[in-house]
Amino acid sequence: MIPLWFKLVYLAFLMVLVPVYLAEYGPLNFLWLSNIALLGGCMAAWLESRRLAGMLLVAVAVLEMGWVADFVLSLVLLGNPPFGTVDYMYDPDTPLHVRLLSLYHLPLPFVLIWMVWRLGYDPRVWRNWVPLGLILLLISYVLSTPEDSVNWALGPAGHPQEWMAPELWIGLVMISCVIVWWLTHRLALWGFGRAGRVVQPGHRDAGSETR
Repeated sequence: MIPLWFKLVYLAFLMVLVPVYLAEYGPLNFLWLSNIALLGGCMAAWLESRRLAGMLLVAVAVLEMGWVADFVLSLVLLGNPPFGTVDYMYDPDTPLHVRLLSLYHLPLPFVLIWMVWRLGYDPRVWRNWVPLGLILLLISYVLSTPEDSVNWALGPAGHPQEWMAPELWIGLVMISCVIVWWLTHRLALWGFGRAGRVVQPGHRDAGSETR
């Protein structure tokens, strides 16, 4: 269901991005949900896993659309991101080749939508993703530093906040993410359902079932 050429191109891209990101940002950077979705998406493609692809779609599709919107608007506004999520794309201290690799955010949500379209959407993925996502947010909170607020665990746009207790902040982040994930799930059920691409529990995780 997922073409071999796509799997090979995806894997080749990761073989370039991963060592560059490790050298530039360190391993903590791979706790970002977007990076987890990027890596997991390659695994989902090779395994043709309906459940994994759906979980990653729920995890980041809407959030990544926010990144895309902020970046597109920043181009219109001549390098002034209105939401601040892509400020680092205009940071001259970050090497240009690293910023170019970060453009993967632009196709990522559409790639995940396409993969789920090919494999089918499993309604159970919402329940599968939420506990895992919350654990990742807690790990981000524990490991983040004031200089690197992964997944906004210490503050928005990667910067620490000083408006409230850190415990209250991460609680609000977790609640907000659950709401976003639920909305993404409902949108997926509606969109894929209209196209007949929702696969009910009981089907095996194989591409032939969604044809």
